[in-house]
Amino acid sequence: MELFEQYQISILVIGLTGLMFLVQLLVADVVSIKKGQIPGTIVEQSHDNFLFRSSRAIANSNETVGIFILFLMFAFLSSSNSSWVNISAMVYFVGRLGHMVFYYANLKVLRSVAFGVALIGLVSIFLSGLVRWF
Repeated sequence: MELFEQYQISILVIGLTGLMFLVQLLVADVVSIKKGQIPGTIVEQSHDNFLFRSSRAIANSNETVGIFILFLMFAFLSSSNSSWVNISAMVYFVGRLGHMVFYYANLKVLRSVAFGVALIGLVSIFLSGLVRWF
């Protein structure tokens, strides 16, 4: 598909983001099984509890992935600067990956910084699409 040729890195990032989600799902599920958590019951809400942190890591990723995909589609269909979009997608991914790792490690400040990095990636993707309309 010629339309998406220039956005190959962004498309790779979509796949890597999916892989990251799979890892998060498996980590949360394995930890839940090992801890004997009854499915559907509330997890003890404490950052000292790794099950809580692993559950929150995937929940936080879910909160941004829809925005990521919508902004990428907006940028792709607006024929945005592919270099800018590709770099921004990588920034988003690195931020989300860092957020996951720092959440697992219970490093709160670094987790917040990583969230900010992912947010910068999202805003940058949106702006790259918006610029094409002016």
